[in-house]
Amino acid sequence: MRIIVICGAGASSTFVATRLARAADAAGVDLDVSACPLASLPHEVGSADAILLGAHMGAAEAEVRTVAEAHHVHVSALPADIARDRDGSRTLALVRDEIPGSAPAESAR
Repeated sequence: MRIIVICGAGASSTFVATRLARAADAAGVDLDVSACPLASLPHEVGSADAILLGAHMGAAEAEVRTVAEAHHVHVSALPADIARDRDGSRTLALVRDEIPGSAPAESAR
């Protein structure tokens, strides 16, 4: 499953994406996670299965959902305190709980 983490410039999303990828790897979950600035969304959305939207991107949420919907890509908004998820486990649980086709959180190793 390919997941794109979106933020304004791609900086904060890089931290979330890196932590999520490490947590997924540690749990044996096959995820391809990358960070993407909002401006690159039209070029990246077609290859994504899901988008995680940075909490500070609320003003762009409707736009992101419209673009994603046209490509049948699921969007989940990240909580405001996601930066405190230092090991990515909370983000991985969010992915498992909210994104269709991913494993439920209780199946984590």
